Amino acid sequence: MQVVSMTEARNNFKAIFDAVYNNNDEVIIHRKGRENVVVIPFEEYDILKKAFSHDYMSWHKKELENIGKIGLNSKSFVEDSEDYSKW
Repeated sequence: MQVVSMTEARNNFKAIFDAVYNNNDEVIIHRKGRENVVVIPFEEYDILKKAFSHDYMSWHKKELENIGKIGLNSKSFVEDSEDYSKW
């Protein structure tokens, strides 16, 4: 894994992309004062995207199946005597 500055990335754009593609390398582009970005091979991105999507959809499906099963309603959360300033 390489870490390069934004200027270095701009000046070596082709070489960086070739390294990512040919060597299955990962490059972090450091952007001073801003969020960094990562350049990864498309195949790796595709795997990550599919894994995240599958995990999210599995979680989402489970959450939808649980709607209404807990048995609480909005009145269960109302406690007029509770002092919220101590939270």
